[in-house]
This record gives sequence, structure tokens and C-alpha cells, in this order.
Amino acid sequence: MKEKSTLFKTATSCILDSMFKNIFFSIAAFASVFLLGCSAPADPKWEIQQIMNKQAEAWTNKDLDGFMEPYWQSDSLRFIGQKGVVLGWASTLARYKKSYPPEKMGTLIFNDLHFEILSDEAAWVDGQWTLLLPDKNAIGRFSLLWKKQDGKWQIFADHST
Repeated sequence: MKEKSTLFKTATSCILDSMFKNIFFSIAAFASVFLLGCSAPADPKWEIQQIMNKQAEAWTNKDLDGFMEPYWQSDSLRFIGQKGVVLGWASTLARYKKSYPPEKMGTLIFNDLHFEILSDEAAWVDGQWTLLLPDKNAIGRFSLLWKKQDGKWQIFADHST
């Protein structure tokens, strides 16, 4: 009889041990999914603002390639300026390099920003740009169409005056 009792205790212990492990791992899995699912969604305004801050820093450091990094690298990129429409990333970069040699770049500041989040993957941003230069400052307005593509925000259209 002792063997049956020992066998019963061993079997019960294994079953309880297995149940405990299953319950523990089920709770852990649920908590992981719940916590990951409840993490704060990305804030497009904050993300775009950070990109624009990096752009201003790149400009101030006379790094036009860095400034152009968030622009959509496509022949369909649209830049609208005082001299008309420029199509394409390479053409826009060439226009910037022609119009702004290093000595004319100064310190770039974006301000008076207005964000209109159109969807999880599209945003409209307009505001004022200011170039602080040794002899005089330049001020203008801009509007940017941002789209999130392949997980990163990019400028698809830029209208700057």
C-alpha cells in the first residue's frame, strides 16, 4: 500500500508541478503581450521634430548631405521654391549646393511650427525658417509633406519661400 501512496504522491507532485509551470508561463506570456501591446504608440509630431532638429544641426554644421537625409530619395521628390519646381532628390541637393555655399549657410532655426497629423503615416508641417548670418538674417516660410515609409519619416514635398 505504501508503494501506491508514494506513486500517487509522485504523480500528483509531477502534475501539480507541470500545472504550475504551465500557469506561470501562460501568465508570463500574457503579461509580455499585454505590456508590449500597451506600450505608448510613437508620437509622429515628436519624431518629426527630432528629425527637423537634426536637419537644423546638419545645416549649421554646413552638412547639406545630412540636411537632405530625411528627404525622400526619389526622382519624384518635389521642391517648390522662389525659382519654381525642382523634381528629384539629386536635383534638390544640387539646387541647395548652388544656392548655399558654406559661407552662406549660417545657423538654421525652425520655429512657429504647426503640425497636422493626417494619419499614422502622413503629416503636414509648416512653419518659419530663419538663417542667422554674420551680415544679415534671412527669414522665410515652409510647408512639408511628410510620409512614413519603411518605418521612417521622410519629406515627400517641400514648399519653401
